Parts: sequence; structure tokens; C-alpha cells
Amino acid sequence: MASSYNAKEEDGHVPGSAGHGGAAEAKSKKPDNTAFKQQRLPAWQPILTAGTVLPAFFVIGLIFIPIGIGLFVTSNNIKEFEIDYTGVNSDSPCYSCATNASWNNTTPCLCSLNFTLSQPFESNVYMYYGLSNFYQNHRRYVKSRDDSQLYGDPNALKSPSKECEPYRMSGAQPIAPCGAIANSLFNDTLELYHIEPNGTRNLIPLVKKGIAWWTDKHVKFRNPEGNDNLTVAFQGTTKPVNWRNPVYELDPSDPENNGFINEDFIVWMRTAALPTFRKLYRIIQKKSGPTPTLPSGNYVLNIAYNYPVTSFDGRKRMILSTISWMGGKNPFLGIAYITVGSICFFLGGGFKQAALNIWSVHGILGGVELSD
Repeated sequence: MASSYNAKEEDGHVPGSAGHGGAAEAKSKKPDNTAFKQQRLPAWQPILTAGTVLPAFFVIGLIFIPIGIGLFVTSNNIKEFEIDYTGVNSDSPCYSCATNASWNNTTPCLCSLNFTLSQPFESNVYMYYGLSNFYQNHRRYVKSRDDSQLYGDPNALKSPSKECEPYRMSGAQPIAPCGAIANSLFNDTLELYHIEPNGTRNLIPLVKKGIAWWTDKHVKFRNPEGNDNLTVAFQGTTKPVNWRNPVYELDPSDPENNGFINEDFIVWMRTAALPTFRKLYRIIQKKSGPTPTLPSGNYVLNIAYNYPVTSFDGRKRMILSTISWMGGKNPFLGIAYITVGSICFFLGGGFKQAALNIWSVHGILGGVELSD
């Protein structure tokens, strides 16, 4: 229905009543009489009735529950094995190493752990190291880095950012890489052996390349340009305080995995959001043919124990895991979908019963009065 509303009349603006005596008219503060400013634009507002709400609940339940079951089953099909090698208990083979470990040790402490895989691991197997009670998400820790230096900027290499303090300079020499994140680089070395029934130990080949994000490896991290000899490229800098070797000796045997582009270093520099986390350490590639990547049986984990964690009540773990199209083992998403779908079904059933009760008493359903 058309409206005869006139904003000027409401403002006291009567047609033909011009101001007299030179009195200036007061300017109105009311918005213009337009559909937009007066909020008269066409709009659609759903009317929630039993006939529209109940089907929506049941449809959501029918969609979410099968998706949740699929996600949950997929997660459960992922095989995972975890072993703690912190060595906090006196009967642990790594107890002596854990007790004596410090950043000042020049030689690693060696220990071994025996374990058994009850079922074979197919496809590629991913080896992770895990840390607990390590707060990489602390604000000062996260900021303690120089991205320009990590990108290979020669100016930042010689004069790191002040965000790196107190790991910016060592005496008069700049630290490369600077900052608390780099200074606390995880440096345990893990080796895995399969024990044959006759007692023979077979070394499991661990692939150290391909563990970092492609964008990190090829975009965010670069070595200083101008000299292929990293010893010369990093001349005039010194190693972080807690490191045993300079950055150009992280992997001297492979120039594509040395310096700032070392993948173990890149993985560590991507900080974790929670105090208990895992980071990819190595990849065990699938064997050709029907042979499983890791057959069931006995294994030995050899550890060069370098990384001290007892000072902050931390724990260290080694994790073996397969993955699926949805990533690693994580049943939470499947459980969440099943829970939401089930709640929608129960609410739909409850609302349906309530609507039927109202109909039986008042003869009204979905806002429509029903008559015999």
C-alpha cells in the first residue's frame, strides 16, 4: 500500500508557509524520506513454524551423522605408536642422559629403547618428535626472530632486529640465526632399527627432506646470496648460544639442506600453538610390493640425547604414524559431527512431540488452525 507520508510536513514545513520577518528556518536532523534511510526496503523474514523447523533439524541430523561416522572411522584406521623417552624414571635407559643433559655438553649422551609394534604399518610412515610443557606460544618467544635475516638479507645478517634480544649479539658479533626460537632448536638425533627373528638389526632409512612446508622452504627461508660457500657467506656472524655448531654446519653433506634452508630448522621455526605438540622429524617411505613399510615385531630406538627438558618438567616422545586424506589421527572432528547430528535429531523429536501435543489440545499446528 502506498504511503502518503511527507517528511517536510512532519518537520513543520507547511506548503506555502514561508518564513516571515527574516527568521531562518531550523534545519531538520531527521533522515531523508527515502526507502533506504527509513528502512522500507523489501526484506524477507522467515516465519518459524513446526512445519519448517522440524524438517530442518532432521535434515541436519541426517547429514551430520553419516559425515561424522565417516570421519571417525577414517581417523581410527590411522595407525599410531608413541613412546616416551624423557628418562624421568630411574629404571629408564635414558635416565642417566636426562639427569646429566645440558646445553653445555659437547658430546651427546646415547641411550636405546626397545619396543614392539603389534601390527604392521602400511604406506608412508611419518616419524615425529613430541614435546610437552614447552610454551612456544609465549608472546616474547614468538616475536624473538628476524624474518629479514632468515630471508638472507645481508643487512639483517650483520645487524639483526632488536626483537631478538637477548639472543641478538654475542659480544661484538651478530648471532645467525638470532632469537629465542632458533636458540632453542630441538637437536636430539633418532635412529630406528628393526630386529629380525634371528637377532639381526636392520637400519630403517629415514628421509630428512620434504618435512617442511614448500612455502617455508622456497619462499620464507633463504641463505645469503653472493657466495655458494656458506662458511664465507656467514663470515662475521656467530652461532646461537645453545648450539654446538654454526648454522652452515647443520647439514654439510647436502648444500640444499644446509644453513637457513635446513628443513629441521625450518620445521622448528614454525611455532606451535599449544604447550604439548609434535613436529615432523623424518619420513619412512613405503616399500615397493606387498611388504609393509614397518612390519610388526621388535624395534630399537637409538637416541643421541642432547635436548634437556627436565629443567621445565617437560617430556619428550617419539611418534610413528600413518596419515589419511584428512591428515593425522584426530577423532575430535568425527565425534563433533556425530554429537551435533544426534542433538538435532533429539531436538527435532522433542519439538515434534511438543507440536503434536499442542495440536491435540488446541487444534493448531504450524500457526494454522485445524478443524474437523
